[in-house]
Amino acid sequence: MLRLGAYGAAGAILSTAASSSVVGSFGLNLDRNGDPLPTQPLQQAQVLTPSAPAGIDPQLFARAKAALNQHQVYARDTIGIVDFSKPSSEPRFHLVDLASGQVESHRVAHGRGSDPAHSGYLERFSNDFGSYATSNGTFVTGDYYDGKYGLSMKVRGLDWSNNNAEARAIVIHNAWYAEDDMVPLHGMLGRSEGCFAMSRDSQYQVMRKLAGGRMIYADKLA
Repeated sequence: MLRLGAYGAAGAILSTAASSSVVGSFGLNLDRNGDPLPTQPLQQAQVLTPSAPAGIDPQLFARAKAALNQHQVYARDTIGIVDFSKPSSEPRFHLVDLASGQVESHRVAHGRGSDPAHSGYLERFSNDFGSYATSNGTFVTGDYYDGKYGLSMKVRGLDWSNNNAEARAIVIHNAWYAEDDMVPLHGMLGRSEGCFAMSRDSQYQVMRKLAGGRMIYADKLA
């Protein structure tokens, strides 16, 4: 993972205390049900970054900003941009602060249906049920839930190319095969079934920054 600044990274502890909010050891604000809250309130801040931040393809950044406006996403302080032109060995899930232009980049797995030969490169997208493939397009984040991989976050697809995401159970979760130590061992991450699978540390940072209906734009240019 590439990032500016540092975050604490201990195990997540959920609380069901009656207080309105607590702070977990990942730095997540937790509500009375033990669900993480965004670290910052929803903001419809002016997009001040006129050109692509360093490390992000200008064409992909332009598409993401166009999607933000097309879908009238309210929260536009921080967005996620996923560049599936890059292999899974590289940090390609970018968290972009649209006011400052600062970027944090994380590794993320793609679906096994998108890379049948397990080359580490995404070959195709699919929105079909049973494809086990990654979908491209505009997503917004949804609710937290406790699932197979622990605390995870739902996403909703807004385009024809990914509008089955919620029904396909495409989510943000952590997985052992998406930990960074897979890269020196195998030269790439493992594959998901279409989900945005990450290391535990990356997943919690992504969820913290993008909670509350913030946008993720995922695509491949070449």
